Amino acid sequence: MTATTYLERYKQLISIENSKNSLIEDLLQRVTELEDAWKQEKLDHERETRFNRDIQIHEMELMNQISRVKAVMDREPFIVVLLDGAGMIFKDEFLQNGEQGGRNAAQHLHTALQSYVVSNFPHIDAPKIIVKLYDNLKGLSERCVRGGVTTEPALIEDFGRGFNSSYPLFEFVDIGPGKESAHDKIGEAFKLYLYNCHCHQIFLGCNSDPAYADILGKTLEDRSLVGRVSLVEGLPFEDEMDSIKAAYRAAKFPDLFRDSKMNVWAPWKAAVASKPRAPLAPSHHHNVPAPAGPSTNTSTTPSNGMQPSRSSSTVSQTSGDFQVVRSKASISTHPKIVERNKHGQRVDRLDFKTLPRDELNRMKKLKLCNFYHIQGTCPNDNCPHDHVRKLTKSEHFILVAIARMTPCRYGLECDDPECMYGHRCPQSEPGRKECFWGDNCRFDRAAHGIDTNIVKLTKV
Repeated sequence: MTATTYLERYKQLISIENSKNSLIEDLLQRVTELEDAWKQEKLDHERETRFNRDIQIHEMELMNQISRVKAVMDREPFIVVLLDGAGMIFKDEFLQNGEQGGRNAAQHLHTALQSYVVSNFPHIDAPKIIVKLYDNLKGLSERCVRGGVTTEPALIEDFGRGFNSSYPLFEFVDIGPGKESAHDKIGEAFKLYLYNCHCHQIFLGCNSDPAYADILGKTLEDRSLVGRVSLVEGLPFEDEMDSIKAAYRAAKFPDLFRDSKMNVWAPWKAAVASKPRAPLAPSHHHNVPAPAGPSTNTSTTPSNGMQPSRSSSTVSQTSGDFQVVRSKASISTHPKIVERNKHGQRVDRLDFKTLPRDELNRMKKLKLCNFYHIQGTCPNDNCPHDHVRKLTKSEHFILVAIARMTPCRYGLECDDPECMYGHRCPQSEPGRKECFWGDNCRFDRAAHGIDTNIVKLTKV
């Protein structure tokens, strides 16, 4: 074998060695790359594991927080009942019993609501019941007197006090004479409770005022809220309210609320436009023929200190759609008098400061019928007050004073000598417009500070 041959074989061997070295270098490079990738993957895996662990811990914390929030939301559940007195009128037997009637009405309403919630909302566990009744107390008193429910406006105020004292969360809210006060207040309360997580149901008892249809119509725009609202129907719904009622759950409590309006007669002022006013009371008998009576006249004479005489009364004359209860003495030829001061304002000759406080309180608790014991006849066939008790002269005097504590609707202009109601605030001093009761006084501001010096008499 020649040297050239060996040389060729040597070159081939060198080529093979070079190829082997190149392969080893490539393999080492690949191993280095894979090792770097593995390290990165390991870091990513560790990071993701740590992240997942943190997420799990955070999720557990959130679940615990949700549980705590839900426990707080489920704590003290309540339902709220918003009632507009214009459409939700309690039945006569409650209104006629004054303070006790108010308590009875509240108890019956509480029981009825509990039963309704158990039957229709079993998922609500023993909710508290909030009731807010909005009405014009003075206006309600007048409607009840004119509608023959009672002859004493003070009974309705007593009803409100009884309702308020029955349960801590029951309120009779006197809204005053404003026509829009009730639905304004109820509308704001409705929006406040609608999104309150503790409030599980809103019961809305109202009349057919378009304002309520507007409130309920806006609620329908969010269907998820409809189930949170129920209607309470007293007087039948009309117009828009009758149409929208179908979209809500509606409840009725016929043993509690009237389903018809009070039969309120024409305003009493019409009966005395041209003659002295007699004590008026609504009658259950309409269009009773009026017997002919003597004409009356009015004149002014110097004061002689005469006291208006009192006697039993009888039903004698009608005007419009109500019956007039007039004293028998009113058809006598002897004129009666109304005492007035120099300003022509009627003056009640009665010093309330001299009345024994204990005796006043005792007489109030007896629940005597003022009409019967003072005027001799009660115009209310279903009067719940005492007609049996025989009064002493002193008790009769105290009862007259108690009747004077209820404001007369005709105020200082009243010209009825038999009127038993008050024409000036008994707690007010002459010349002072303030009294012990302040803004809560039942008498108008004009009935305060009245000059009690009698300078003339109006004969009737």
